[in-house]
Amino acid sequence: MTVRQRNVLSQSQEDYLKALYELGARAHGPVGTNQLSERLGVSAPSAAQMLNRLAELGLVRHDRYRGAALTPTGEAVALEMVRHHRLLEMYLTKALGYRWDEVHEEAERLEHVISEQMEQRIYDALGRPGLDPHGDPIPTPAGELSPAAGRPLHECKAGESVRVVRVSDRDPGKLRELSRLGLTLGTTVELVSESRYEGPLAVRVGGRRRQVALGVARAVYVS
Repeated sequence: MTVRQRNVLSQSQEDYLKALYELGARAHGPVGTNQLSERLGVSAPSAAQMLNRLAELGLVRHDRYRGAALTPTGEAVALEMVRHHRLLEMYLTKALGYRWDEVHEEAERLEHVISEQMEQRIYDALGRPGLDPHGDPIPTPAGELSPAAGRPLHECKAGESVRVVRVSDRDPGKLRELSRLGLTLGTTVELVSESRYEGPLAVRVGGRRRQVALGVARAVYVS
């Protein structure tokens, strides 16, 4: 019996758990109510009320001053949602021809409704992938998640030659700009000059010099 079968949760509750997981992984600690409410586009009182409800269910530890963190059970649910999301993104691109800037919102909707049987069939049909279309690791069926690869492009130094290994999937506009610039997964990038005064980076991609806005460069991870 899976965690989701033991605990009948609403889509909203699953969204909160996934957001807590993602924000907590980035902050390496508890997540504040204001940070969570901003991420989910809800009011701080609404977020606080939901956190209290999730705490009652044993999925979250919530302290109004220190923030909220997932319990082991809550983390298992969140990782299952992350797995659904990233498998769906891969399926949409590989099987249905979606572009990488089109899949995030579709996967956000579908991740709540696919069955465990469909999840397994998608996983098998795709050849049991370890990464999604943006280079993010896909949790295993056992809920294990490898560390995300790479360091931000904007932290590289002039003269470095690096390879794109991961990009953020949260902004379709940035993904379209990355496609236009040729900054796709596996692409080799030479940093010509670093950002100055929040200005763009100069890079060379496929022999061509490109200007990359700092906000776009922050969405690219390289090794």
